[in-house]
Amino acid sequence: MANTRDIRNRIKSVKNTAQITRAMQLVAASKMKRAQDLAVKGQTYADRLLATLASIAEQLGEEETVAHPYLEKREVKRRGILLVTTDRGLCGPLNSNLFREIVRFPEEPPVRWFNIGRKGRQYLVRTKRDLQADFTISDKAGYGEVRPILTAMDEQFRAGEIDTIEILYPRFVNTLNQEPRLTPLVPLDNLREFLAEREGEFGQLPSDERQMIFEPGAAEVLSEVLDLYIRKSLYQRILDAKASEHSARMVAMKAATDNANNLVEDLTLEYNKARQAAITQEILEISAATFFNES
Repeated sequence: MANTRDIRNRIKSVKNTAQITRAMQLVAASKMKRAQDLAVKGQTYADRLLATLASIAEQLGEEETVAHPYLEKREVKRRGILLVTTDRGLCGPLNSNLFREIVRFPEEPPVRWFNIGRKGRQYLVRTKRDLQADFTISDKAGYGEVRPILTAMDEQFRAGEIDTIEILYPRFVNTLNQEPRLTPLVPLDNLREFLAEREGEFGQLPSDERQMIFEPGAAEVLSEVLDLYIRKSLYQRILDAKASEHSARMVAMKAATDNANNLVEDLTLEYNKARQAAITQEILEISAATFFNES
């Protein structure tokens, strides 16, 4: 059995670790609340954009077409995927679940990767994948930080260097559950089918029966709103990923704190046993010495 000094030192070390993980848990909980609030507020704006798209589409005649690169039908020769990971670890299996999804990707068509987060960059470089651009954003994830990412992917899509814009990110389900999700954003083969799919996902889109006059025209206005909506959709998922990161880190640090406290209890019990054994041994030695002296 280990001596009491070694056990006491280990108890002190584990308690210090528990204090650190507890502090990290509280910090992550605070950041998670801010990230969730930001994501919820952003979703309201995205929903309004979608409703605006549906409203303008209703004003278009069946014969009218919208000229926009996102609506062009093209053969997918090279995919463009944005991978959203974390800069730091200590967030459970959040990143490894994303990497497992990447392993399942088919070899054809090839993928050009755009990355957010140090963990993703390390994985893509280590596995020798086609990493086009790497970005780092803060916990606040302001739109100004994300704009260069959106611009880089949009430019390559319009130039025909990639044929899709997709995002692989940890989708926030709840505080305890974040699931890897691959979401294709463009191209959209048919605008009305796209709006019908969103209606099935988010419920009945509001109908606007007002007569509107568009300048220079409904198709041109819709084209601009569509571009804005796709960019907002991509940004919204990045906010979702940030909420997932802080939630996963909070849960991981809580589990680490609980494990440390349980270990302290086990070590305290072991320490008490060792101390009791030492006391008993001393009593036996004193009793034996007394007995021999009297003899």
